[in-house]
Amino acid sequence: MYRFTLSTAIVVLIFSTSATATAFRFDTDPFAGSTALSTPGRQIVAGESFISFNIATDIFSLESTVFGVGSQVQFANNVVGSLPTSNVNVVVLRTFDDDANSATPFAAGNAATLIANQITTSGPGFFIYFNQGLDLPRLVFSTDLSDSNADLKILFRMTNLTGPSGRDAIPTFTASNFEFTTVPEPSAALLMTMACAFFAAGCAWRRCRS
Repeated sequence: MYRFTLSTAIVVLIFSTSATATAFRFDTDPFAGSTALSTPGRQIVAGESFISFNIATDIFSLESTVFGVGSQVQFANNVVGSLPTSNVNVVVLRTFDDDANSATPFAAGNAATLIANQITTSGPGFFIYFNQGLDLPRLVFSTDLSDSNADLKILFRMTNLTGPSGRDAIPTFTASNFEFTTVPEPSAALLMTMACAFFAAGCAWRRCRS
């Protein structure tokens, strides 16, 4: 009886924890409907989703084939001068001000330029930065984190992480807040199984009607 009760408690705990987590999914062409990729120079595409993100539990679920990233999250969370120069495809930027452009609010372009000046290995990736004008963090996709002219797509705006408390929360993002997924092609065996199931269901339906 004791072991049953303990096991039940563990199962309940697991399900209650997972039930509070939300996976924010992005699995479509980030630049669909825009001319960003065919227009010279950096283009910044907005139209992001407004979300409430719980750093303790929630996940950004990103389709790797859509963004051209690998299957492994290579994560860094630091001020710009302490970011790695390579082997990174997700950056959380703790630097909030661009000294070279201090007259304008710190925005996605400023953040992307700072990151590009630090990273030397070419490749697409994502970054979270704190937007001064909006006073909240946003998740951005860059076609090349090392290129200051790379096109950017704003994916998500985290509307619950505003003000000083939102800034203070930036260092608490971890690699566990991100996952890269791939939707597998259906296997031949799976397709055959589905075909047989539909055939059997059709036969049963015809027998019922006869």
